[in-house]
Amino acid sequence: MKPAKSSLGAGERLKALRLRMQLTTREVEKLSLQISETKRNPEYYISHAWVTDIENGTFTPSIYKLYSLSNIYNSRFTDVAAYFGLTIADIAADRMGIRLPKTHLLAGFDSEPSGEVRLPLHSSDSSGLHQTRTLSPLPAGWQKLPLAAVQEPQPGEKLHGYIGLQDFTLYPLIRPGSFVEIDSRQNELRAIPWTNEHDRPVYFVELRDRYACSWCQLDGRELSIVPHPMSRQQIQRFKYPGEAEILGRITAVTMQLVAFPEEVPR
Repeated sequence: MKPAKSSLGAGERLKALRLRMQLTTREVEKLSLQISETKRNPEYYISHAWVTDIENGTFTPSIYKLYSLSNIYNSRFTDVAAYFGLTIADIAADRMGIRLPKTHLLAGFDSEPSGEVRLPLHSSDSSGLHQTRTLSPLPAGWQKLPLAAVQEPQPGEKLHGYIGLQDFTLYPLIRPGSFVEIDSRQNELRAIPWTNEHDRPVYFVELRDRYACSWCQLDGRELSIVPHPMSRQQIQRFKYPGEAEILGRITAVTMQLVAFPEEVPR
């Protein structure tokens, strides 16, 4: 495999790790063979010639060989992969950047605990957050934290969903392509006072073959998915709870205000 632009520097860094561990290329080969035999997969094996080629920037190792090297050099896999420009912490952001047509729940990002995100922290220097402003540069009160540190303190309370590009149920209140936060504790319809469409509770509902994000109305054992009047969508009715399950109430929305061509209701 031809190396990426960063692989020459990556090879030098891998060589530094090997020398730090006081290992020869043949010793790395022998240790990788042990891993390969344990895993019963020859892809984990790295010949001493391959070790040299990787260090010289001639080849980029596969994920299996990266796994072996990270273990042999007593380094984190995410760090070794980053040498080659593969930043595991970017997975969450890149996943959210993919514009899918159907509404769905977002998988958790617990598998990328080493990533970093920026978020506002309560501090004495929070005056910059009182007014509408751009966030470049970021206010002093915004800091980098490990992604694991901002996971929900009680797993299971908060879910996250994506509104598909073909889902115009609450358009224009919630546009297709939006991301929503779901409070799974509020998974039952209750008489919550509201005076306008912005206060009316919105729920994330799992149906038999898809998801829906909408206003809801329960009449006996019939659940109605109520669309926004401007969406040109019809009210849909389902047997409850047999055909529909309320996963929770929408408590936050991240939404793009400028519609793309495919985001025009039909």
